[in-house]
Amino acid sequence: MKPTPVHSPLTRRRFLALSGLAMAAPTLVPRSALGRGDQPAPSERITMGIVGWGMMGPGNTGNFLGFKDCQIVAACDLDRNNLQKALDRVNGHYKNQDCRPYHDFREMMARPDIDAVMLAVPDHWHALLAVEAAKNGKDIYGEKPLARTIAEQQAIVKAVQHHRRVWQTGSWQRSERNFHYGAEVVRNGLIGKLRRVEVGLPAGHHDFAGTVKALMEKLATLPDHPKDLSRIVPGTPAWDLAVSEPPPELDYNLWIGPAQMEPYIRTRVFMNWRWNYNTGGGQLLDWIGHHGDIAHWGMDSDNSGPLEVEATGEFPPRNAIWNTCTKYRITAKYPNDVEMVMAGGHDDIRNGTKWIGTDGWVWVNRGNAFEASNPDWADRRRLPDDLRRIKLYESDNHWRNFLDCVKTRQPTITPVETAHHSAIPGHLGLIAMLVGRKIRWDAAREIIIDDAEASQLLTRTYRAPWKLA
Repeated sequence: MKPTPVHSPLTRRRFLALSGLAMAAPTLVPRSALGRGDQPAPSERITMGIVGWGMMGPGNTGNFLGFKDCQIVAACDLDRNNLQKALDRVNGHYKNQDCRPYHDFREMMARPDIDAVMLAVPDHWHALLAVEAAKNGKDIYGEKPLARTIAEQQAIVKAVQHHRRVWQTGSWQRSERNFHYGAEVVRNGLIGKLRRVEVGLPAGHHDFAGTVKALMEKLATLPDHPKDLSRIVPGTPAWDLAVSEPPPELDYNLWIGPAQMEPYIRTRVFMNWRWNYNTGGGQLLDWIGHHGDIAHWGMDSDNSGPLEVEATGEFPPRNAIWNTCTKYRITAKYPNDVEMVMAGGHDDIRNGTKWIGTDGWVWVNRGNAFEASNPDWADRRRLPDDLRRIKLYESDNHWRNFLDCVKTRQPTITPVETAHHSAIPGHLGLIAMLVGRKIRWDAAREIIIDDAEASQLLTRTYRAPWKLA
């Protein structure tokens, strides 16, 4: 899918709405809204609403709070405690009480004075929130992976393009110098003809929320108690101890939303929802939008995809508390005889992204890591102009890049089409593991070829009354 130009800059009407001058009745306008002192004028300020205060929400919010031309005016979360933390953080920064709380994201999206939203919610909510935001004319900073299924991703791309919204994906590695440089070295042919790409991702599970310890202490009262949540299934004493009533501060029914209703188990809600396929996609889909995204950047595959995918993986029981794949290996064939291997839990695939060509190789990872077959490349960290025939999009701050593009209406460094194609190999790899065979992919039509069972896994059934328009 080709990027669609986006328009709708901050208009005089929106400026008047922001400043309060469009109201017929007298309005009390905060001094900060008048552009006094070192504050930008309202016509230059981007108003933002934030949704989700779990793992990524606080960090993203902190980055946006650091820019004076961005003002966060609304916060939404389904947990009252988290919502209060968000309000305290935002209002504490501005030293006022102007940030309004919301329980229902639809009410917040309907506000005409909000220009953009930051979405940091579980995967099963990505599509519904993004489509609602686009429909209401909001520009969107959304987390990766783009969505829980390929069909949901297609719906997001369609909505963003149709409503001409600016989109930035939280694949922030593209705004880091070493990843940018590594991709440019490859794209400019310094490693020769690209043959193989290795994408090393995490394996297993991790207790991000710190909620497992309390459950394990409860389970210790059982004889032969399990020590791994991926072994606890319904119908066992351990399962019965794990299940509880949702806490009063959490609207669990709305939190489950379009996913299938399941008993409340604290260890698979806050941050750890990613280890349950009902709401997340495990390590594979949690990380494909990072190292897989960088791999595609160097491969010049931001708007294309693989031809065929085969995979193997190790899974807990499908009804276990944590049921996502713990070890996996995916091999994807791309045009021009390029092979990409994505793996978690395999020692021969190093964490990060490695491009291997006929004349050398380059490897990049977090922590400014860069290694190459040619030591001179590592010393430079920037290609000289005579070798830099292809110049990739540059950004030195992912959040600043989004705000700048909201103003200019130009594509961001990780637009929605890029996020869509970056995640597709991960989705197809999971599907190949689940059906147990190689699948063929038509990247132009975005369909699985001649495999009805695998094709069914491109989407999910939504729980009533939720529907994806």
